[in-house]
Amino acid sequence: MLSTTPRTRLGREKQRGSTDRNDLYQVLDSGLFCHLGVVTDGHPMVVPTGYGRIGETLYLHGSTGAKSLRAGDGTEVCVTVTHVDGIVLARSIFNHSVNYRSAIIYGQARLVTDEQERLDALRALSEQLAPGQWDYARPPSRKELAATAVLALSLAEASVKIRRGAPQDEPEDYALPVWAGVLPLVTSWGEPVPDPVLPEGIDAPVHIVERE
Repeated sequence: MLSTTPRTRLGREKQRGSTDRNDLYQVLDSGLFCHLGVVTDGHPMVVPTGYGRIGETLYLHGSTGAKSLRAGDGTEVCVTVTHVDGIVLARSIFNHSVNYRSAIIYGQARLVTDEQERLDALRALSEQLAPGQWDYARPPSRKELAATAVLALSLAEASVKIRRGAPQDEPEDYALPVWAGVLPLVTSWGEPVPDPVLPEGIDAPVHIVERE
């Protein structure tokens, strides 16, 4: 279960909230990018960032020169992941909405310095984007690892909101001759496009070709 804190307590649309930790995992594990919110030089900054999850820890990565990651070490940050599943078209403009799944995580981030934890985190990040790729491609070199920063954030303080279903109109609007319903948004993978300089005879691996 997710524990409610002053920062995760929902003020509006409380019925959309979920305290099921499995819903949190589902939102995170089915995403590709998160948004990392930090304060740098006294100003807020929100950056799209790659991530991966291992158990109860979320890992984010970037260049060692990234201001957002340097600012996040040892400070309070906010990470969000959102999936848009459809546009909800109501009979009135006011009641238009969006079907979505979202998660917000708060906490004090830490820069990962342990070598094994860094490797495990980078593997999780790689597998988040392309499962199977870590074992297929060349692993990072020492020079590449030295140029990469990894932040860790506990999932202890998080909130989840989910909206599903049809529009919710005012009772008097149901008689209007206006179409209402949901326009689903479906994201799918296309055909792999090979690198133009790829030598002949090197086919895309199974974990890429058969990705769902």
